[in-house]
Amino acid sequence: MSRTTALFLAAMLGCTSFATLDARADDGVAKGDTSAKKIAFSNSYAGNSFRQVMIKSFEEMGAKAVADKQVAATAVVSSNNSVTEQASQIENLILQGYDAIIVLAGSDTALNGAIKDACNAGITVVAFASGVTEPCAYVVDYNLDSYAKAELDFISSKLGDKPANILEIRGMAGDGFDKRLHEGVEKAMKAHASYKAVGEVYGQWTATVAQKEVSGILPSLPQVDAVLTQGGDGYGAAQAFKAANRPLPIIIMGNRQDELQWWKEQKDKDGYQTWSASIAPGVSSLAFWVAQQVLDGRTDIPHDLLVPYLAFTQDDFEAELPKIPKGGVASHEYTQEDAIAAIKANIK
Repeated sequence: MSRTTALFLAAMLGCTSFATLDARADDGVAKGDTSAKKIAFSNSYAGNSFRQVMIKSFEEMGAKAVADKQVAATAVVSSNNSVTEQASQIENLILQGYDAIIVLAGSDTALNGAIKDACNAGITVVAFASGVTEPCAYVVDYNLDSYAKAELDFISSKLGDKPANILEIRGMAGDGFDKRLHEGVEKAMKAHASYKAVGEVYGQWTATVAQKEVSGILPSLPQVDAVLTQGGDGYGAAQAFKAANRPLPIIIMGNRQDELQWWKEQKDKDGYQTWSASIAPGVSSLAFWVAQQVLDGRTDIPHDLLVPYLAFTQDDFEAELPKIPKGGVASHEYTQEDAIAAIKANIK
């Protein structure tokens, strides 16, 4: 296991040493044969850098798994943010004989019928990141209440308890991840009675959309002291404030290369401080390996698995920046041993 992998998973396992982590990762691996199994990825949307990195991660990992004879085939299908189309695609994957389908759902409820059909056909379904409410699916997810609390805790560390106006940039309307992170924000805001939510827009996790939407709402807003984000929208928000000649607030970033590059430029210029977090787009590979372990016969895998989000501070983001391709996003590529460790960490 690499040091990077160990550091990333230590937060999930609560381990104090690399040796402990390695020992846990080697526990519980299914040793059967999945070389004849086929795993597909149903993705709701491919229109931003995060989703593109996620698809690439799955494709590269899937190609290696096929070459290593761990599975027979993989496939990716994406809908254009249409849950009707995504449900139809899942039904087609059922007919095509896939043994497992990992799902990044456009809605936490609207795909339940198609997912139930897959389960009834004996297909393993692993939803991740956005989550679904159909109980037959395995779900690889994040503690989004903790994510939202961390955003507001950072803002509080800089602004204190004085009155502050907060703008929230959400993701995509109807998306389960957006819904749950927004609910986390609402809960976290209750701990900061002096903070006021003055507006919200949907940035679709994309800089250009976020810039347009923030530019549209700014004329109606009072001074904005901080901006909560969901990833991919921080740079666009910054450009909107600049174009409007508005004072630059604390803008939470989302681990994209353009965001961290902008952060570095502002830090070098005048000491600008913020915080950055996002889920790792490589989580698609974790969902793949969880599905593979289910297909391999493991019966002890919890249906709900929590994994940590990826965050950067004022002290460490610059070390990560050179590792991110231009237009890309910070990520973590999961291996089979990572999935085994994640499963172990979630068994109660």
